[in-house]
Amino acid sequence: VQLQASGGGSVQAGGYLRLSCAATAQIFNGYLVGWFRQAPGKEREFVATVSWSGSMTSYADSVKGRFTISRDNAKNIVYLLMNNLKPEDTAVYYCAVRVRPSLSLQAPGTYDYWGQGTLVTVSS
Repeated sequence: VQLQASGGGSVQAGGYLRLSCAATAQIFNGYLVGWFRQAPGKEREFVATVSWSGSMTSYADSVKGRFTISRDNAKNIVYLLMNNLKPEDTAVYYCAVRVRPSLSLQAPGTYDYWGQGTLVTVSS
């Protein structure tokens, strides 16, 4: 069981980054995948999630209209395209897979497998 997040880096405000989350087929096929972030001194917060088919996506209000989540099921990869980045987007970004049914899309505790995180730093 493995999740690998990558693509983080340092950018200036207004710039963009694309994060990738590669997963083993065992925990990828058929399951919801989400992105979360955690800034220093803050709790982990929901960013976006995508269903297995890709037909359902959900975003935090703070990123809606700037971030786009998508997935390539043939490659077992989920992407997070982040445009118009702001300093407040600075955080460690984590991808996670949910295999258990849940009514909540945004609660971190409802996700079962987590990647190691990738750091995004946005300077003003």
